[in-house]
Amino acid sequence: MKAKKSYGQHFLHREDLAEQIANSLIRTDDYQRVLEVGPGQGMLTKYLLEKSYELTVVEADRDMVAYIEKHYPELKPDIIAEDFLKVDLKEFFQDAPFAIIGNFPYNISSQILFKMLDYKEQIPELVGMFQKEVAQRIVADPGNKIYGVISILIQAFYEGDYLFEVDKSAFIPPPKVQSAVIRLRRRETPIMTCDHKLFRAIVKQTFSQRRKMLRNTMKSFVKDHPMLEEPFFQQRPERLSVTDFIELTDRVEQVIKRK
Repeated sequence: MKAKKSYGQHFLHREDLAEQIANSLIRTDDYQRVLEVGPGQGMLTKYLLEKSYELTVVEADRDMVAYIEKHYPELKPDIIAEDFLKVDLKEFFQDAPFAIIGNFPYNISSQILFKMLDYKEQIPELVGMFQKEVAQRIVADPGNKIYGVISILIQAFYEGDYLFEVDKSAFIPPPKVQSAVIRLRRRETPIMTCDHKLFRAIVKQTFSQRRKMLRNTMKSFVKDHPMLEEPFFQQRPERLSVTDFIELTDRVEQVIKRK
């Protein structure tokens, strides 16, 4: 079957890499169920079926759904023939914990992560193939020029491991970019102490003008407040750790409450 550009399909053909990805889930005591996003022709699926997981797959392409039904008939009751981004995961998993894994379509990979955050209480772990630059951005450290919004929003709840890189020649058809596999493990000890919605708003606002100091970008939250004159607010957002942003949000929240 040919890959479809409309679904961002690039089929992994390296058996060794598929097995390596399947073996990258490590927090298996935290869940029994695993959701594979975009199984395609089942290269990764067959190795996941060798595990003791209760495997579910979600696939939007009806032709690929038919392929999986034919070649992996034991999965037929556990195929979600829908767009992952539109699926109500509670409908299929209720309150049970589950991991996510997949060779993700690059055009929706960031959206997959943000959906993971919506269900973070149920998702202890994610292993995924991303465009190399996106993978690096997700796990980037403060001070790195690629450190940004997605780095902070993900790292506030998950710890990331950059596992290995995958050459474009490992796919049919080969993509125009290199790829990398990362693992995200939910923090066992939460570090979030602030309002999540305000935290996200502050992170997005400060990075919308990342070359400006915080004293300028934070005015929309605490206009003319004396704390903007503190040395801390002379920094640019890429210098702040996740903990710094949490503490900043806590302070802003207190100012807002006093108004």
